[in-house]
Amino acid sequence: MKLIDFFVIDACIPELKATDRNGVIREMIESLAAAGAIAAEDTEAVARACIARENHGSTGFGKGVAVPHVKHPSVKKMAASIARSTVGIDFAALDRAPVYTVVMLLSNDQDPDKHLAAMERIFRHLQRDNFRRFLRQAETQDAMRDLIVEADEMQEN
Repeated sequence: MKLIDFFVIDACIPELKATDRNGVIREMIESLAAAGAIAAEDTEAVARACIARENHGSTGFGKGVAVPHVKHPSVKKMAASIARSTVGIDFAALDRAPVYTVVMLLSNDQDPDKHLAAMERIFRHLQRDNFRRFLRQAETQDAMRDLIVEADEMQEN
């Protein structure tokens, strides 16, 4: 499984408008819907489910990164996106630091193994300092796509 297979580059957000956790989640899901990754009429239900998942435990794992994710029946094909905030968002991260990079993953609720494999793949790359630093500096969708492609190439070697 390659990151580029499920990341929706057109849904990536180089600079978030939202300044709070729930707003970020909604903005990212709306962007995924606008890019055709989920149906527009499902946006609110998926956002509510993702926020409810976040309320059970923060996905802000520290080092300036959060990975909100949800499995939902209206998600037909797994989809992910990246968003950046230059001001930082309070995601109640484990290290209590602001989040500057958000990676969102949406999956169908009938394929939990695929969801877990994608999460593992995402986290493997987010553990690398260089990957996190370059994501935080990526000011365009093209720059984000290039980092994803590069991460996939590194994984092959």
